[in-house]
Order: sequence, then C-alpha cells, then structure tokens
Amino acid sequence: MNESRERFRREREREKNTYTSPRLALRRVLLLAEGRQFREAAAILSRLGPGVLQSVASELPIDLLIEALPHSTHLIETLLNRLVSLEITPRPDLQCEAIAWRLVGLLGGDQGTGLRARTARLATALFQYMPDARDAVDARRRQLDSAVQGLGTHGLTADPSGSLISLHIAMKNELQRHVEVYKQALHKFEELSSVTLHSEPASSSHQRLLSLSHCDVERRLIDNKSLLTAVDKPALRQLPALVGQLAARVDCDKAVLACLGHIRRTDPAVDLSDTRPVAGVLMNYSRGCAALLSLMSEGERESASPFPSGEGEREGVISGGEATPRSHTDSASDGYHSDSDDSQQHPDRSALVSQYAAVWTKAAEEVLPALGALEQLQQTPNLKYKIVFSVVVLSFRATISLRDKRIAEVKALLGAEGDSSPATANFVASAMRLLRSTAHTFPLGEAERTVINQVVSTLREYPCLASCGALHALAAASCRAAWALAARAPPLRIDTDFTPVVMNPERHVRLHNSSRRSDLIKSFVWPALMDGNRCVFRAVVLT
Repeated sequence: MNESRERFRREREREKNTYTSPRLALRRVLLLAEGRQFREAAAILSRLGPGVLQSVASELPIDLLIEALPHSTHLIETLLNRLVSLEITPRPDLQCEAIAWRLVGLLGGDQGTGLRARTARLATALFQYMPDARDAVDARRRQLDSAVQGLGTHGLTADPSGSLISLHIAMKNELQRHVEVYKQALHKFEELSSVTLHSEPASSSHQRLLSLSHCDVERRLIDNKSLLTAVDKPALRQLPALVGQLAARVDCDKAVLACLGHIRRTDPAVDLSDTRPVAGVLMNYSRGCAALLSLMSEGERESASPFPSGEGEREGVISGGEATPRSHTDSASDGYHSDSDDSQQHPDRSALVSQYAAVWTKAAEEVLPALGALEQLQQTPNLKYKIVFSVVVLSFRATISLRDKRIAEVKALLGAEGDSSPATANFVASAMRLLRSTAHTFPLGEAERTVINQVVSTLREYPCLASCGALHALAAASCRAAWALAARAPPLRIDTDFTPVVMNPERHVRLHNSSRRSDLIKSFVWPALMDGNRCVFRAVVLT
C-alpha cells in the first residue's frame, strides 16, 4: 500500500512539472531566460513532449539567446539535442549559422578562459542538428585565410631591370615609356611612303597588290620594319603583367572588405576602428572558425567512438578538446598526437607515427644545428629550414617512385605488364605485403641518392651541402620512414597542402624560436603526417 501511494505521488509530481500548453511552457522559459536562469529553462525544455517542444522552439526568440552566449550555452544545447533525439520534423529554423558565427567570434577572442570546454557540447549539438554548418564554417574560414593572404599581395614588384619598386611607380614608368614610344611611332607614320600608307580602299585591292614592283615591295618592307621596330619594344611588354597585378590587388581588397562587411553585419559590436589592423580582426575570426571546426570534429569522433567521452583521447589530446603538443620546446616531437583506441587497434601504424616523429627529432637536434654551422649558410639563416623541409618531401616522392618502379620491374619480368587480371592484382598485393615485412632492411640507396642530388643540384651555389654528413643522415632516415609509411595499406602520407597562411591548431605547431605574437605562417619546416583525413603529426611552421 505504501509503495502504491509513493508511485501515485511521483506521477502527480511528474504531471505538475510537465507542461502540456505550449504558451505556458514558452512563457516560463522566457521568464527564466530573462532572469539569466538558463539551466532552469533548459530543464523545462528537457521535459517537453514533441508537439509542445516544436511549438516552443518555433516561437522562442533565438536571437536573444545568441546574444546571451556563452551564458546561454546549456539552454541552446539542450534545445538542439532534444529536437534531434525526438526526431521532430520539420525541424524549426533556429538560426544555426548565427549561432555558429557567434561561437566563432567568442572562440577567436578566447585567451585561455576555458571557453572551448564550455562550448564543446554546443558545437557538437549544432553539427548534429545542422550538418551543413561545418561546411559553412569551413568555407568562411577559407575566405578569411584567403583575405589575410590577399593583404600581403600589395608589396613590391620587379621592374624590367630586376629592381624591386612600388607597383604604382612601375606602372607610371611603364606608361611614360609607352607615351614616348607611341609619339615616335606617330612621327614614323608621317615618314611612310605612299606605297605603304594609303587611305583609298582601291589601293589595297588584290589587283593593285599584285601589280607592285620589286622596289615597291622593298620600300614597303623597310617602312613596316621601321614601324615595327619603333612599336615592338621588349620594355613595353610589362604593362599587361602590371595590369594583372593591379587587378589581383583590387580583387584581394574586395575580398577583405567583403569579409569585414560580413563580420560587421553578424557582430555589430566588433571593433573596426581606424586604429585597429584589419588583419588582426580577420585572423581572430579565422582562429575561431578553426576552433569551432575542431570542436565539431571532436564531437563527431566521440559520438562514433565505442569509448565514453574522455577515454577516446588520452595521448596528445585531452578530453576537454585542448591539444597537448609535444613540441620542441618541451620535447623534440613537435605536434605528435594519436588516439589511444586507434593505437590499440593499429599498433603498427602508431609505431610508424613514432618513427616519423623520431626523424623530426633527428632533424631538430642534429641536422638544423649542423646546417646552421655551415659558413656558406650564415648569410641566409632561414635556408636551413627550407632544406630540411625539402629533404623530407623529396624522400616521400623518391620512395614512392622507387616502390612503383620495383613493382613494375617484377611484373615486366613475369610478363604481366599492363595486365589487370585478378591474379595480377593478388600478386601485387602479396608483393606489397612482402615489402611491408622487409621495410626496415630494403635497400634504399637509390632513393637517398636521388634526394641528395636534387637538393645539391638545386642549390649549386652552396657546394658545402654535398659533403654535409648530417644532411645525408637525414635523407637516409627520411627515406626509411617514408618507405615504411608508403608500404602500409592504406598508406600514411604527408600533407601536401602548403597554402594555409594562418595557423590551424589541429594541423600546425610553432617551431620553438617562432614569434608568438602572430599566427601568420612564414614557412613550413616539417610537413604534417596524415592517416586518411586525420592528422596524426602536426606540421612544424615558422611564424
């Protein structure tokens, strides 16, 4: 009897706390939100049924909740998750792009206040409610990065002598040369003979042209040659290139102003005063886009992972989403991170990533100091970074080429060249398995010599590189690591997208002696390593 009374009491409490009228539920949620009691308002939304929730979501002033971010994070997150879990269709328009852009602005200006952890669940809910939001944020990030890159196009240009001068001065000089040449050409027209210069159409008839004498043809040749010499000057051929540069600069400035206009429309409170550099504004929002994309990706991985939240990422990435870089400032493996679940399922691939990280350790601790000590490189201190970067990129190209060459040689020896039958495919698969088993002993001297020869032939003015033992050792280690990575199925590869100009925390990490005041990438020092679409070793960059 007591159990029955207790059950009836719980049912009455549940009915009292459950709103069946959309108008009453909306009114209660709005009162709590106006009092900034967002968690209490979220608790009400979590108890609403599908029909009531759909009505409340359609009438809820989302713009006010967006302005209250990040304080209203839990309320918006609960609303989105509830709509997804109840599979309500059609889904109400909740201004998801406005929510995403507000998060971008907040994350871009975050200075380690823990905002990422507070907004991580909202980013995940936003992606689940509107998957296209991630593509929209990524497209906006690319536009911002392109706009920042466009700000750097207004530099100096080369004149015909090779000297660097301002584009406008170069165009002025070029136009002055054109004016002088065209004046001389106009005078040449006055000196042309009647054979060459004639205004009557009858003088250019086919019959008249066939009746010219030897002297007439000779005179016409002299006239046209002198006119061509006066007009066709090599110094006049730079104007189209200068006009093209000017057009590119106009397009870049249009892109910058378009991005700033979008920022001003979506965030009226942003500071766009005359004293603030626009590059800082664009970079902040680009950083915010990258952070939001990172949170969305982490949420997607957690939802697909069989492990509870916080157990899927232990090495290199903590559960709050902040990457823990193992950089050259505290160790020699810049940017290395992996997922523990992936390491348990693919320990060989984890070992390969460690091998790649060990090659960077060798480059950072031995090769860069050795190159910096060469007397011929003293005048160009940044050249050593480009040399190291070129060695590892060339190593991957050389080893992949060598692998394909060896497979082709064996197929040709067996008479299976050009054969695409299942038997040939099985043979190639078996050959790849054999190459994987002998990855640490396979002779790679040909690939190593190819790498060194390409570096030395490209930098002929630095003959000391040919005898640099540390550089040869780096080529050998890079080729060995690249060979093992390329032999995997599917292979691990280096990221060849070297176009970003702004650091992405998911893909890049600073070199220890880089400037911390800027996120603009000056040059790449070591490429990122990719396992499919997942970055398992971040690129090392100079800023």
